[in-house]
Amino acid sequence: MTDFEFDPTRPKWEQIADTLRERIRSGEYPPRRLISEVRLEAEFGVARVTVRKATAALREEGLIITTPGMGSFVADRS
Repeated sequence: MTDFEFDPTRPKWEQIADTLRERIRSGEYPPRRLISEVRLEAEFGVARVTVRKATAALREEGLIITTPGMGSFVADRS
């Protein structure tokens, strides 16, 4: 569980996506870093489906890529 405090007026998946987006843009999560759904579930104390909604949003933005059988990774900056 984390000390992360969710804003009750916004969906949790959006807030997780915002946090991950900032980590990617700041370089805290460098290109090709694995985005572990299991770790994110534990960090934010949410269900896997919530994490998947957040990663789907980042995938649509081109910030992460998902390779079947391997996982999701931070996309290379171009």
